Amino acid sequence: MIEPSKDKRRGSGNAPAKAAFDPNGPVGRKLKSFYDVIETEPVPDRLLDLLEKLDEAERKASGDP
Repeated sequence: MIEPSKDKRRGSGNAPAKAAFDPNGPVGRKLKSFYDVIETEPVPDRLLDLLEKLDEAERKASGDP
C-alpha cells in the first residue's frame, strides 16, 4: 500500500485549492462576469422601501428628528 504522502500522482494537494481561489483563474473570471451583470441591475423598490424604514427606525431610536 502506498502512503498518501508518498503518492506522486496526487501532487501537492494544495494546487487545486489555490487554483480555485485564483481571481484570474476560470472560476474567478466566471464569478466576475456574474457580478458585473448583477451590478448593473437596478435596486428593487421593495428593498429601497425596507432600507428607508430601517433608516427611520434608527433615527427614532437615536432620538434624531
